[in-house]
Amino acid sequence: MKGLILSGGKGTRLRPFTFTRAKQLLPIANKPNLYYVVEDIVSAGIDSIGVIVNPETGGEIKAALGDGSRWGAEFTFIPQQEPRGLAHAVKTARRFLGDEPFVMYLGDNLLSGGIREFVEDYRAGRCDALILLTPVDNPQQFGVAVLDEAGAVRRLVEKPTDPPSNLALVGVYVFSPAVHEAIATLAPSRRGEYEITDAVQAMVDGGRRIEARLVHGWWKDTGRTEDLLDANRLVLSRLARDIRGRVETSDLVGEVVVEEGASILASVVRGPVHIAAGAVVDRSYIGPYTSVGPNARIVQSEVEYSILFADAEVRNLPHRLDSSVIGQGAVARGAGGGLRKHVARLVLGDISHVEI
Repeated sequence: MKGLILSGGKGTRLRPFTFTRAKQLLPIANKPNLYYVVEDIVSAGIDSIGVIVNPETGGEIKAALGDGSRWGAEFTFIPQQEPRGLAHAVKTARRFLGDEPFVMYLGDNLLSGGIREFVEDYRAGRCDALILLTPVDNPQQFGVAVLDEAGAVRRLVEKPTDPPSNLALVGVYVFSPAVHEAIATLAPSRRGEYEITDAVQAMVDGGRRIEARLVHGWWKDTGRTEDLLDANRLVLSRLARDIRGRVETSDLVGEVVVEEGASILASVVRGPVHIAAGAVVDRSYIGPYTSVGPNARIVQSEVEYSILFADAEVRNLPHRLDSSVIGQGAVARGAGGGLRKHVARLVLGDISHVEI
């Protein structure tokens, strides 16, 4: 079995951060989202992985993943010249996939329980595809599935105006080679894309057995800034306390990770919090569900439920920073001093500056 990671999207909903990086490399608890995807696939016993990339960010994805040796995997990078849908991505990877079954995993998704059980269910069964589903409150924004009483898929609809169910596809699939026949029959949808939901529906209509499983735990599509913050919260909620950096005259409470090379000086840190190597927290308060990137600095400020990328700086802010994302090398400064009676929310792209 092979793996196929889709990392070709442009990430328009995550601008300004995706003006300067691939959306799949945005950090969640100080680790690129894409690394979690690779770990999930490798943990399911799959070490031959194709990675769909686009011309704009392909080089960055290749540099971040390397040759795969850090995971015991081998990567094949497959260029997709334009984003024409998930089924088109599979068609683009046809030579790499050959006649083997494969896992397809969207590169900006996160799952709490991994996919090992899901893949084992496919290997033990007799179906032509397995799809992973989760109930959602807004099914109009997803592909949704209708199941029969035995759990087999009977109908799929992409972003329906009138949803036939609330079971959304989460972006992880296992396919037999039969999916290639279905994709070959597709025409573009009303969005102008070759939809994977249409391919699966064609398999159902052709008499193929398609089964579904529900997500155990949580799932996140990290397609918006709010999703990044929530994914960061969910990953940080699994932290185990690990203090290896320098801590002086400070109070660290709960599940806090301070990597070697980081410094916490005269501050209060209430976990879960992850502070990366080289970061400095000085005379500040860091509240729960915050990740502080490599070499970032927080000085005389209060930060909670936020993400600071590498080399970001927050200094002398007059208000508590909450639900914020501070890009790489970005700086937020204030006059400092006095009581912090108000809350500020900032979304700063890389190498930007603001005074509040």
